[in-house]
Amino acid sequence: MFHEIEFRWVVLAEVERPGQALLEKVVIQEGTRLHANLRPYLAESPDGPIEVADLFFEDGSTARAVRFAAFRFLDESTRRKE
Repeated sequence: MFHEIEFRWVVLAEVERPGQALLEKVVIQEGTRLHANLRPYLAESPDGPIEVADLFFEDGSTARAVRFAAFRFLDESTRRKE
């Protein structure tokens, strides 16, 4: 299921593109809205576990280990206000 998300701050994401062997570093600007399917999991940081997700976009690319705190889910009420 795809969700509409909005990035809350600038994110430097490692993106995997179909047909490419290497990850590409991509800057996602604050306020960017995208549709993504999410695979959440916990990752270890020096300060303890953090919630992250792999974001699978409609174009087939995947952003790996994006912190949940970096984006928010948009719903009908959020989209109407903005």
